Amino acid sequence: MTLSLFEDTAPRPLAEVLRPQRLEDVIGQEHLLGPDGPIGRMVKGKRLSSFILWGPPGSGKTTIARLVAKGMGLEFVQLSAVLSGVADLRKVVEAARSLRTGAGKQTAVFVDELHRFNRTTQDALLPHVEDGTIVLIGATTENPSFSMVAALLSRAKVYVLKRLEQPALMGLLKRAETHSGRRLPLDADARAALTEMADGDGRYMLGLVEELLALPEGPDLDVAGLAQTVQKRAPVYDKGQEEHYNLLSCFHKSLRGSDVNAAMYWAARMMTGGEDPGTIFRRLACCASEDVGMADPQAMPQVVAAWTAFERVGWPEGRLFMAQAIAYVATAPKSNAAYAAFNAALSLAQQTGSLTPPKSILNAPTKLMKELGYHEGYRYDHDYPDAYAGQEFFPDQLSGPNRPQLYQPNERGFERDVKKRLDYWAKLKADRQRD
Repeated sequence: MTLSLFEDTAPRPLAEVLRPQRLEDVIGQEHLLGPDGPIGRMVKGKRLSSFILWGPPGSGKTTIARLVAKGMGLEFVQLSAVLSGVADLRKVVEAARSLRTGAGKQTAVFVDELHRFNRTTQDALLPHVEDGTIVLIGATTENPSFSMVAALLSRAKVYVLKRLEQPALMGLLKRAETHSGRRLPLDADARAALTEMADGDGRYMLGLVEELLALPEGPDLDVAGLAQTVQKRAPVYDKGQEEHYNLLSCFHKSLRGSDVNAAMYWAARMMTGGEDPGTIFRRLACCASEDVGMADPQAMPQVVAAWTAFERVGWPEGRLFMAQAIAYVATAPKSNAAYAAFNAALSLAQQTGSLTPPKSILNAPTKLMKELGYHEGYRYDHDYPDAYAGQEFFPDQLSGPNRPQLYQPNERGFERDVKKRLDYWAKLKADRQRD
């Protein structure tokens, strides 16, 4: 459970061998570790408080935790939230309390995958963090806002790590070559492709480097040869967690913003990540109504037709139908007037309660209802020019000058014609009410 810092064991993976020994050697996280970064300032000032490192796999969370503890002169204990529970935590706390009382040394408890601790275990950390028995350093790949209790977040700062970009990954490649004393057997394009394969994960890339360094001497590999030699990293995409909703949000907002290229890209990201195609079509249908609406009423039939065709044909041919639906919705004129109108109607219905409808538009199937005036004065619209009688359908309390105007069509696409139609009916109604 307690780890000796940087203890050599053989054989060790290349990522472990090249693990930085100083904070200034950690690459890609200068915004946190540099002289002006919060962690850099904290270590320099020897004022350590509990914190949580949130970032993608292979971005250096464990390394930073170890080096911070080393730089602050703390005992370092590592736990895995996947394998540990309250009982393990209790043992660590007891040892930390004894060390603090006996030697006056504080303990940094690093919990990897902290989001995997349930609420009870997270709550068990609180008093020991609060009284300073331990300094908590958590690591998580998931948004702490959703996966951690509020009380813990209030006691620990959250620092966001970045995925490693190409310059940082290239730096790792050079370190690996210097350590091994051998140049990677790659041409320039394959070298760049290797960093793309890592998808921001330094640990994964060093695993690929190990494979390449184990190859026998030979000519440099090109991009095709590299792809045959090592396996590309699967995209980071958790359909049940935050990434799923993030990418869906990006997709929907791209559709709404009429950016067909970005919409295609985000849909492709989801499909390559293994998303259910039905999820993408459901979002297209929502956008076709919420954001296109009456500006182009054909958007919804287009999506439904493409969805039906996809279900009958399947992937990969079905991507043709998905692409067409995305292109149609993204490039269609936009109006949320119908959506906004119904939201306003829901609000009005909640505010006004059970207002009595006009008797003229109620049916009168019984003699009593006829005697009470039900259906009296109703005008059959088809008996009037333009099939429009101009009668009132709102309750009396909502009619007249204060009559709600919930649907406000705009001047885009087909809704321009709808607006003209509504304006024409409004004039007819005013004329007939005067008559």
